[in-house]
Amino acid sequence: MIKRSVSEALFERAKRHIPGGVNSPVRAFRSVGGAPAFMVRGEGARIFDADGNEFLDYIGSWGPMLLGHRFPPVIEALRQVLELGTSFGAPTEREVEMAELICELVPSIEMVRLVSSGTEATMSALRVARGFTGRDLTIKFEGCYHGHVDSLLVKAGSGVATLGLPDSPGVPKGFSDTTVSLPFNDATAVEEAFRSHADKIAAVIVEPVAGNMGCVPPAPGFLEALSELCTKHGALLIFDEVMTGFRLAAGGAQEVYGIRPDMTALGKVIGGGLPIAAYGGRKDVMSFVAPSGPIYQAGTLSGNPMAVAAGLAMLRHLHTHPEVYALLEQRTARLTTAAPVGITTNRVGSMMTWFFTDQPVTDYETAKQTATSRFRTFFNLMLERGIYLPPSQFEAMFISAAHTEADIERTIAAARECFALC
Repeated sequence: MIKRSVSEALFERAKRHIPGGVNSPVRAFRSVGGAPAFMVRGEGARIFDADGNEFLDYIGSWGPMLLGHRFPPVIEALRQVLELGTSFGAPTEREVEMAELICELVPSIEMVRLVSSGTEATMSALRVARGFTGRDLTIKFEGCYHGHVDSLLVKAGSGVATLGLPDSPGVPKGFSDTTVSLPFNDATAVEEAFRSHADKIAAVIVEPVAGNMGCVPPAPGFLEALSELCTKHGALLIFDEVMTGFRLAAGGAQEVYGIRPDMTALGKVIGGGLPIAAYGGRKDVMSFVAPSGPIYQAGTLSGNPMAVAAGLAMLRHLHTHPEVYALLEQRTARLTTAAPVGITTNRVGSMMTWFFTDQPVTDYETAKQTATSRFRTFFNLMLERGIYLPPSQFEAMFISAAHTEADIERTIAAARECFALC
């Protein structure tokens, strides 16, 4: 039996001064019940909470911890930069090195701008797409979450799906009117939208592998169709690889699927656990960004020395140790075998979701048909066994290179026991 008293007290204290007691909604455990565990330490594939509980971690800070918590090269890079200063508001050589490495690893990115969050990256990419094309409309997909950008909180996934919110109050109708929301994996719907609005669509933005309605892979030919339609109609294809970038492969999902988008948003893994993100793409498009061009975007902490140093340590390791991806593939594939008949398992690389349904999950509508009450029971049973899963049916699990074969076998045994109880 895990202990909860300290976390429960901290949660009550937090609710007095933080909305809902958390600084990001899904952390509140609303869909699974109880107080969230307040964490104090991470090490490898494990995290430890304020009550002294130890958990095998399958969130990994929602994706960034591809190599586990406190990965030594990242910690050493942070020690070195702390000796020099934490922020200057001026350019540093590490920013140049980071940009060069991103462009080397992701061939579709010819120029890149560093920012501080995934939301900032997608918001900025859309602004650039509108400015470059001179058009206003964006196509997005139901269940895909691109951060809390006003115009993209239309039928979004992630915490919006977890909390059962249709859209978000506070978004002016004029903003949402610039967004055409379509079913994920439905290329025909995209073709019809272009037929109706071809000269008004600036961009199509998509998670190439959806991770915010649970893990949902692209159907065969879907991403290819998006690329062809954007090229045909003069719109830009934006891959939101905040989650998949450097996680599925060194070149992200676009390397896995062989698609070259016009623009890409990156985040999570590129910071090694610190807050940093980026957007980039074709040189002719990115040349429109100020001060080279007229499209304004700025950030006081963009290119923060600590975040850049951690990110460089992470990306350099992945660049020089490509075998990490084969290891992640093998261990995550093994983990999927825990699910019995009647549970749908979706997986791409080291992202996966167990859906409580016996039907295929291919889009937001089919994801919403899952038995969330059974997931709630399963989550809490696993938590009692020291397995920390995403506290939502609509979030992906993340496996790290720090998960050992023994960790995976322990998780499989616990999962099989818990599936039988719910």
